[in-house]
Amino acid sequence: MPAPRKRPDVFRWLWYSLGGRLPERYHDWILHDATTGSWRWRHVARSTVMIAPLCAVWLLLPGPLPLRLAIVLMAALVAYFYSMAYMEESIEHRLAKNGFPPGIGRRTRAEAIAVAEAEVTERYLARYRDQTGA
Repeated sequence: MPAPRKRPDVFRWLWYSLGGRLPERYHDWILHDATTGSWRWRHVARSTVMIAPLCAVWLLLPGPLPLRLAIVLMAALVAYFYSMAYMEESIEHRLAKNGFPPGIGRRTRAEAIAVAEAEVTERYLARYRDQTGA
C-alpha cells in the first residue's frame, strides 16, 4: 500500500495557489493536484484565490453600487477567461517551478486517459462481444 500523500496546510496551499513553490515533501501531492481527474476545478479554485481579493477591493471603491458590480463582473470574466485559456500552460509551469520535468502533467493525464479508455473498451468487449448470436 503506498504511503498517503502529504497535503499542504492552508497557508502553504495559499502560497502554492499564488504561485509559490512548495517543499519537496509535497511533490506527490503537487503531481496529483495537477493530474487528477479534477485538475481543472482545482485550477479554478487557485485562480479564484488570486481573483477574489482584487474583486473585493474594486467592490469597496467609492462610487455607485451598479458601477462597482459591473467592474467586478467584467474583471472576473476577463480574469477567468485568461486563466482558463492558458490552463494547461499554467499547470505545466507550476509543475516545472516545483522541480518536475517539462511536460510531465500532460503525459501523466494522457496515460490516465489511455488506461481509463482501455478499461472501458475491455468492459464493452466483455459485455457485447462475448455474447452468442442467440
